[in-house]
Amino acid sequence: MNRTPSADGRLAVLALFVVTAAWGASFVLMKPAIERQPVPDFLATRFVIAAIILILVRPSVLSNITPRVWWTGGVAGVVLSVGYVAQTIGLHYATAAITGFLTGLYVVATPLLAWLMFRQRLNGKVIVAAALGLTGLGIISLNSFGIGVGEVWIIVGALFFALHIVVLGRWAPGHDSYALTVVQIIVVAICTAVLTFADGDGYVAPPDADVWIAVLVTAVFATALAFLLQTWAQSKMDSSRVAIILTAEVPWAAGLSVAVGQETLAVRTIIGGCIMIAAMLIAEWPSRRKPRKGEILPVHPLGHFE
Repeated sequence: MNRTPSADGRLAVLALFVVTAAWGASFVLMKPAIERQPVPDFLATRFVIAAIILILVRPSVLSNITPRVWWTGGVAGVVLSVGYVAQTIGLHYATAAITGFLTGLYVVATPLLAWLMFRQRLNGKVIVAAALGLTGLGIISLNSFGIGVGEVWIIVGALFFALHIVVLGRWAPGHDSYALTVVQIIVVAICTAVLTFADGDGYVAPPDADVWIAVLVTAVFATALAFLLQTWAQSKMDSSRVAIILTAEVPWAAGLSVAVGQETLAVRTIIGGCIMIAAMLIAEWPSRRKPRKGEILPVHPLGHFE
């Protein structure tokens, strides 16, 4: 029996919630893992495995990787590498919940960077969202000593995720989305693999089963499967609805970290986090106005390939 469009839509929503759960869980799993394996080594292992999976799922993708795809994917992949490295270093110093909340700043930063770099017009809701985002950031991060080193790294990561979306929004249209994703993941794997030699010790493999589980879950579910599900879901529903549903990543990260006993949320973290989620929803909430040609929308880094 053929599924109806409404059934496909409901299945797409379910798929996106699975994606957000995988992303939220990845923060919780990575937190103890990167205390036992260096950050670049963890990320290199994760992205090598994710690249292999995506190529095995669709081997024909290799024939679609043209020089233009290599160039666009290479630039975007380097930017994405910086984002992941900075975010993961931040996670080492901060909690999973705070990492989730602050990473969500990319949603607000995306239209601001698009305005700075390409003079894309700002609308009122983006300005409101930016003000709310900064308010939430201040409530979560500021203490008597200023902003902690972990929060600084996470904010840097969020800015590079936003830059990644802007770069793709500008240069990705017309490319094969699957091929472009594979190239980016390969580039992240290469960049992080190079960083494993920066300390002079070379590559350090996951030291135990728990770290391997974290690597495999983030590689298979939070990267490869997440991209496949998100790409399919975006073919079934409007990108603005996709963007709103993807904000569920943030409460997943906070809820799971509390559920496993990894942390206890302070009142100010809950308040600041709710304000930041509100900022993300305002920035992504669909309006009656149709997007202008070439307008860059703040969809999650691994899925912004419409």
